[in-house]
Amino acid sequence: MEYQANPTLAKKLTRISYVVSGLVLGLVVLMRKVKLDVGVDLTFLPAVNAALNVIVAVCLLVALYAIMHKNIQKHRFFMFTAAVLSTLFLLCYIAYHFTTPETTYCVEGNIRYIYFFFLITHVILAALSFPFILLTFIRGLTFQIREHRNMAKWVFPVWLYVAVTGPICFIMLQPCYQ
Repeated sequence: MEYQANPTLAKKLTRISYVVSGLVLGLVVLMRKVKLDVGVDLTFLPAVNAALNVIVAVCLLVALYAIMHKNIQKHRFFMFTAAVLSTLFLLCYIAYHFTTPETTYCVEGNIRYIYFFFLITHVILAALSFPFILLTFIRGLTFQIREHRNMAKWVFPVWLYVAVTGPICFIMLQPCYQ
């Protein structure tokens, strides 16, 4: 199957991705300051988010395997699935943090350093990688293959790290949920 690059669509989607990235950043900053009472208990969402991240990590690995074996259709399917699940994760994450007080790490000892290492790197890399994940996705979606490959070489491992460390942080925080 022959693919045709679509730079016009890429340009439009890139503008949209900048707006979305700005909105998400604004919401993440705002959710730390604002708590809403929606009358619904959303304390189940961290487990949902951890599960979504595990599935995203699996999708990313399957997509990598597929593209290494030149199976573009399978690669696209699993990358699209990872993107949809990551979007669902983001919506759940924002809903949880807008409605639920922060959970602080309650375990003493050297394990705290490991937890905070994972947490800090996870949060920083998630925030920094988000716009680049969108841009890499757009390059692939619009068949700008060279640009997509160049970005994916460094965006993919960061996305995978974020998808794996999220559930690790959730598991380590388990004793602290009330």
